[in-house]
Amino acid sequence: MIKSGGLVAFPTETVYGLGADSFNEEACAKVFQVKKRPRDNPLIVHISNVEQLHGIAQSVPEVGWKVADRAWPGPLTIVLKKSRDFPAVATGGLDSVGVRMPAHPVALRLVEMSDTPIGAPSANLSGRPSPTTAKHVVDDLGGKIDMVLDAGETFFGVESTIVDLTGETPNLLRPGPFTVNELESVLGTKVRVSEVAKGWAEAEVAGAPGMKYRHYAPSTKLVLIDVTGDAEALKHSVLFVSDRYRASGEKVLVLATDETVSAYIREGHNAISMGTRSNLYTVAKNLYRELRRVDSLGVSIAICEPFEERGIGLAIMNRLRKAASVSVLSL
Repeated sequence: MIKSGGLVAFPTETVYGLGADSFNEEACAKVFQVKKRPRDNPLIVHISNVEQLHGIAQSVPEVGWKVADRAWPGPLTIVLKKSRDFPAVATGGLDSVGVRMPAHPVALRLVEMSDTPIGAPSANLSGRPSPTTAKHVVDDLGGKIDMVLDAGETFFGVESTIVDLTGETPNLLRPGPFTVNELESVLGTKVRVSEVAKGWAEAEVAGAPGMKYRHYAPSTKLVLIDVTGDAEALKHSVLFVSDRYRASGEKVLVLATDETVSAYIREGHNAISMGTRSNLYTVAKNLYRELRRVDSLGVSIAICEPFEERGIGLAIMNRLRKAASVSVLSL
């Protein structure tokens, strides 16, 4: 299917991807068309063995081989200088390319059987929360693509970490399940973490997916309480903002955690839990599922708690800042 120019949605350990033959310009163009994705927002190329890097990248620095040896297969994408022969349509017209080897048996087998690296963004309509189940794919793209491979819910629930290795200093472009500490341990050097990677700013040029344009957003207005404080202070901040919206006639839902959801409900607020703060990987896994669920609950506004920006928490806050219609930075 891939080699004949078709589009196949497939599971990875992060989210479901929408795959095309990365060397087929027409097939890659169809990915952008079906997703309604801006043409300057590059695809990530998925490989099943490191030898495939030679046909994609112009050269691979030593740190790139370190990643391949120590972190692949896994949820880590590296950005390299692209080969002259690699199609520009797949890289959004950039002279660089993002590559990873997924840690999911279905994804790896699909690349192997297709006998070509597969270019794949997330298998959703552009701007929507990424799909973590095959049903999410069908909800967004049903009837528009050739095949959906269903392997159940994905493991991590947020997209891969992306690091740019084309400069002297590794530069984090998008946080993900592979944390900054883990990345620095693999690379043996410090990694630059910009305001764009944190989700505070939008890049002028999309050097990697998720750096430009609004992403991950439900149709419902999402308000992120982006303040710091202890658990009690955060809860009062959420209640204060929720009460203000309810007083103006809005139907409000609070996106909470296991530790706080019952407190909001006791105060008369509609609330659901995204996971536990004692293990933020549960929040990451559930994040897109719950953002999609918001649209089915008949509310006009969803208010979300913030999370500590350590480990996977950095990725969660990046996604929430990109998805939010409004960020409350102080009270």
